[in-house]
Amino acid sequence: MPSFDLVSSLDIGEMKNTIQMTQKQINARYDFKGSDCVLDFNGKDQLEIKGDSEYQVKTTLGILYENMGKRGLGLKCIDAKDVTPSGNQKFKQVIVLNSGIDKEKAKVINKFIKDSKLKITSQYLDEKIRITGKKIDDLQSIYKQLKADKSVEIDLRMENIK
Repeated sequence: MPSFDLVSSLDIGEMKNTIQMTQKQINARYDFKGSDCVLDFNGKDQLEIKGDSEYQVKTTLGILYENMGKRGLGLKCIDAKDVTPSGNQKFKQVIVLNSGIDKEKAKVINKFIKDSKLKITSQYLDEKIRITGKKIDDLQSIYKQLKADKSVEIDLRMENIK
C-alpha cells in the first residue's frame, strides 16, 4: 500500500546561511550605522536578536522573514516571542525554531485526516506521522489539504513516499 511520512523540520544549514545574510544586510544599512544589532544563534533551536532599540529588533525580524522566504524556509517553523528590554537600554527578542511534530499537533492532524472522509489511515511515530492509503491520489490530496489548512500551525513536508 502506498504511504508517506509527514514531517516538520527546518534545515539548520540553510537557517545559518539566512542568519548570516540578515546580519550582512543589517551591517550595511544606514539606519543601523554605529549601533550594536546582533543575531545570536545557539546552533540548534533558539535565535536571539539583540539591538539598541525596539525598532531595530523588529526591523531585523522583518529582514530575517524576508530572507527565509527567499531561501525557501517555512515561516511556520519559527515562533517569535515578544520584544523585551534586556538592560543597559538594549532590547532583545527570542525566536524558537520548531522541529518535529509534537503530540498535540499530531492529534490535530490525525483528527483532520479522519474528518476528511478519505480512505486513508494515519499514525504518530516519533515526531512524524505515517499516512497510508490504497490510492496515491488520496495521499496527495490529503497532503495538499493539510498544507492549506489554517488549523495546522506548522510547516509540513512529505518524506519516504513508497
